[in-house]
Amino acid sequence: MQPSPVLEAMELELDPSIEALRQANPPAYFISYAVTDQTAVMVEGSNGALLESDENQNRVLQTQVRVGSYQLDDTHNIGDRSMSQTSDPALLPLDDDVAAIRRAIWLSTNNQYREAAAAYIRVQTSQQVQVQNAETTAPDFSHETPTVDYLPLVSAHFDRKPWEARVRRYTAAFSASPAVTNSIATFSASATNQFFVSSEGAKEQFGQIRYRLELYVQAKAPDGMDLYRYADFDWVKPSEAPSDAKVMAAVRTLLDEIQALEKAPVFTPYVGPVLLSGRAAAVFFHEVLGHRLEGFRQKEVTEGQTFTNKVGQQIMPSFLSVYDDPTLKTIGGQALLGYYPFDDEGVPAQRVTLVDHGVLKNFLMSRSPLPAFPHSNGHGRRQVGDQPIARMGNTIVESSKGVPFAELRKMLIDLARKQGKPYGLLIDDLEGGFTITGREQPQAFQLQPLIVYKVYADGRPDELVRGVNIVGTPLTVLTKIQATGDKEAVFDGYCVAESGAVPVSADAPAMLFSELEVARKETSTDKPPILPPPAHDGQDPEPAGVRPTPWSHLR
Repeated sequence: MQPSPVLEAMELELDPSIEALRQANPPAYFISYAVTDQTAVMVEGSNGALLESDENQNRVLQTQVRVGSYQLDDTHNIGDRSMSQTSDPALLPLDDDVAAIRRAIWLSTNNQYREAAAAYIRVQTSQQVQVQNAETTAPDFSHETPTVDYLPLVSAHFDRKPWEARVRRYTAAFSASPAVTNSIATFSASATNQFFVSSEGAKEQFGQIRYRLELYVQAKAPDGMDLYRYADFDWVKPSEAPSDAKVMAAVRTLLDEIQALEKAPVFTPYVGPVLLSGRAAAVFFHEVLGHRLEGFRQKEVTEGQTFTNKVGQQIMPSFLSVYDDPTLKTIGGQALLGYYPFDDEGVPAQRVTLVDHGVLKNFLMSRSPLPAFPHSNGHGRRQVGDQPIARMGNTIVESSKGVPFAELRKMLIDLARKQGKPYGLLIDDLEGGFTITGREQPQAFQLQPLIVYKVYADGRPDELVRGVNIVGTPLTVLTKIQATGDKEAVFDGYCVAESGAVPVSADAPAMLFSELEVARKETSTDKPPILPPPAHDGQDPEPAGVRPTPWSHLR
């Protein structure tokens, strides 16, 4: 594969720039250029009608000029202030005009050098007046072996018309239920080519195509609580798109669940045994453990550094291991959003063992090193426009103590009886929430379950409840895991943190906890709509092509 004209322009501008800026005062020691060229479409519908259908293309440059040295440079944090590592993103010409592209890169390089030089002077001054510790005296930038690899680029023509019809159809089906206050279906697709060069000699290009369909439905309980359910589908080839029948089955399931939640009782605070489904456990590990193992959090003075000094120590049961592997494209035939061949600092993606049989081994590392971890392991990531920091890719939880789900459920009931509880909780779906990692607040997390059942110890049928939040602290909760299921489930999504929204995946088996704390969920006091929705007020005719369905309640 040959380098593209974009990469050619980046290389041609790089060499004279670094040569000149090495002679400047203060001198630059590193320059990198990263370009993201993306063609994207989005088709969105709501309540049976089309809201948006759009296609756009842009080509964005991010320039990094580092002034000083690998040991101390302009990105060094000053107290509790993090220094910027990249200039504002710049738009490049869409034409493969080498001269025009070079001119845009030249302007960006000049702007970034001025910012970096001014920041470096502030850093040097701070060194004289601020206390330094082991983490802050670690080098600001790691030495890495440059990679030269020209992977295939991608292009695609996205036909929006079929999806315009499909999002209308899916949201019209949602509107057939009088319980629904709003519904949205969104189809998105992108063909993204990424280019990277650096003064160390890295030269890389690669392309990815991604497709996603998201379904969202909202309702309001009689007491004012907002209720919602969602489902998503991800794929990388047109032939892998979900069939209409599969999506409509998901629509029916979401409607069943939202109608059952509308009638479900509000749960009260609880401490006791909890069983998480595989998907819920995957989200749990992403939030509770994954963010705290991001390398930059181990050196920021504002961070709680929960696991910084626990390498080599047992932090969870010995039957559990955790690794992050962005080189995985699929698991069990399901596309993983966290796949990438190179991170946003030009370092090849790598599998990293984080926890081995319960013992903490490593952190997710970008090119911001730690004293005991001097190199990147290919996890420097960012949304276009933000600076790369250590982030998750594909986080995988493995267990050597897996049992069939029926047995895991029986263990939940046994724990409830031993603890004198009338029931345990089964959490079948869980969205993110928030996890506090900064030291100015308690090192706690709050996660938001979406589907929760009471599983009664006396054999009564399971009871759906709502208004539940899981709360806790990581060092305690990870020791409460008793056993896992023998099958894994995948969560695909977009994680929003300091470097923006990045695509991630997590994979885990169902997981039984001897004890979790559940708190009441924040709720609204607004009453449900006074007027019945259109088509359910006895006035409007039934919408064309839509048959109201007698949705059954959840089991």
